[in-house]
Amino acid sequence: MATSKKVRRVISRAVVNIKATFNNTIISFADPHTGEVICWDSAGTAGYKGSRKSTPFAAQKAAERAAAKAMKMGVKDVEVRVRGPGSGRESAVRALGAVGLKVKAIEDRTPLPHNGCRPRKRRRV
Repeated sequence: MATSKKVRRVISRAVVNIKATFNNTIISFADPHTGEVICWDSAGTAGYKGSRKSTPFAAQKAAERAAAKAMKMGVKDVEVRVRGPGSGRESAVRALGAVGLKVKAIEDRTPLPHNGCRPRKRRRV
């Protein structure tokens, strides 16, 4: 049974989707033409567990790891799309710029209801 080796394509531009939830931050690099995910990383896979996954520092480390994987594939320019209310939003975008990627655009894609479902009851702390 012959298995075919996956071909590594060289992509110079990518779309970075940052999903910042209250519990984790997930960074994924996608091909702008096909939408296929090239590589991804999260605060959980970067080695953080529990409440430390939701910190800006964990998001920064995850962004650095994902950017390193993407730069191996030849990515230089990125468009950033941020989604969610988490604390790792800004630090993840800053980390992408600090690693050496050229951030072309930053877009907020946080889903907002146009009076859709009834929201959860308020947290009382």
